[in-house]
Amino acid sequence: MSEAWDAPLTPTAFLDRSALVFADRTAVIDGDLRFTYREFHERCERLAGALIERGVEPGDRVAVLAPNNRIPLEAHNGVPKAAAVLVAMNFRLAPAELAYIINHSGAKTLIYDHTYAATTARLLEMVDHEIDVIEANGPDDEYEQALAGAQPLSRPVADERSLLALNYTSGTTGQPKGVMYRHRGAYLTALAGAYHSKLDKSSVFLWTLPMFHCNGWCFTWAVTAAGATHLCLPQVDAGQIWQLIREEGVTHFNGAPTVLSMVAYDPAAEEGPPPRQIEIATGGAPPSPAILERMAEINMNVTHLYGLTETYGPATICEWQPEWDALPISEQANIKARQGVGWVTSLRARVVNESGGDVAANGQEMGEIALRGNGLMAGYYHDPDATATAVPDGWFRTGDLAVMHPDGYVEIRDRSKDIIISGGENIASIEVEQAVASHPAVLEVAVIAHPDDKWGEVPVAYVGLKPDATATEEEIIEHVRDRLAHYKAPKQVVFGELPKTSTGKVQKYVLRAGVAG
Repeated sequence: MSEAWDAPLTPTAFLDRSALVFADRTAVIDGDLRFTYREFHERCERLAGALIERGVEPGDRVAVLAPNNRIPLEAHNGVPKAAAVLVAMNFRLAPAELAYIINHSGAKTLIYDHTYAATTARLLEMVDHEIDVIEANGPDDEYEQALAGAQPLSRPVADERSLLALNYTSGTTGQPKGVMYRHRGAYLTALAGAYHSKLDKSSVFLWTLPMFHCNGWCFTWAVTAAGATHLCLPQVDAGQIWQLIREEGVTHFNGAPTVLSMVAYDPAAEEGPPPRQIEIATGGAPPSPAILERMAEINMNVTHLYGLTETYGPATICEWQPEWDALPISEQANIKARQGVGWVTSLRARVVNESGGDVAANGQEMGEIALRGNGLMAGYYHDPDATATAVPDGWFRTGDLAVMHPDGYVEIRDRSKDIIISGGENIASIEVEQAVASHPAVLEVAVIAHPDDKWGEVPVAYVGLKPDATATEEEIIEHVRDRLAHYKAPKQVVFGELPKTSTGKVQKYVLRAGVAG
């Protein structure tokens, strides 16, 4: 029997509170639809009731495939209120990749938006078990029918360390891994997000960041905790973002630096800055001095966050000190490029050497960023070996090489070379290499990141062909696109013999040096 002061932490408690405190305030705007917090709360509990009535048991996995609309937003509360585990899927993935996630997670239910009807039909052909399927926004709108016919229900959370969600990431290999999130970790991460982003009941949060990505960095719950308004945006479009900024009073949004560039240099920006400063959190790459200066010109304040799927999204923040306001914008940019310090609910970020000891805090000695605490995953689903490798001593090794400055701020100097971060999304080079290598004309391949003005980085394939075999760049790219999500396909193919060591290992550093040179 738990004590009165020992209530389990769960992020759905934020909706329970806001439905009481902010009952008549606007919670969700999804196109022409608007829901108050009272209505939003009832819809989420009706979703829980519908899932329970359809046979979902505690611990069952419920997958969701939908753009940034009310469907995934309601699932972030309705699924855990049914005591089930949310599996929010990346809608940019190919059907085979999505089917792998459903098969690996053992998802019992799939809720999908009609937008992805064709993708869903293809992936269901590859699912290896029975699965209950609910279509939303289709001709019959099974989702709305299910909600209308269900009783509002909510199963209590017995253990705050129980499984809340599975988020799949390619990590450093081509094999997707299911990152396990707990109720407690999401609750604390959401609170930190609300605090650091200065969210309150007057805020209007625009969903430019995909809700499937680390559960929207846990802002799916943070915005609700603040009693703010969720403004859904199914597709990132700079012109529409500016329209919503001016018509709906947007105060916050999050995204990769590519999103910032789209907004900053869209023709609509020339019509003038927003009437009030907009708070923006960015991650995936440091914001450049040029983009920071431009964002300041249009009354937008950028905060740099750092984290991974394994850390519920953000784990550190470049905590801004008031004394830095007087510095030239170029110096401010250099500071803002740092990954910073652990945020308010995190433990101190460390930079460790190969033996696990801390490097000197001199801004020179490099080591690997190591993290731990409530904002760290519970491990990889059904993969204890990968978990043990990633967390060898209780500290999660991120694979990012960094220095520790004397003021305690971490700054990445290099990162795991085989990961390509394109538009804020991780692409595993080995996954792309395997797809390229499956082409009958390919003998050998190496994929590395090339700098790109729009996406930050893009994959480029260096290919050696079999004797007497021929292939064009277009053929290789289309071959990969048939097997992987299009954004993972190489943007360029370079043919020729690959540089190798005496043992035959491809020297990727030579290829990178050529790019850098």
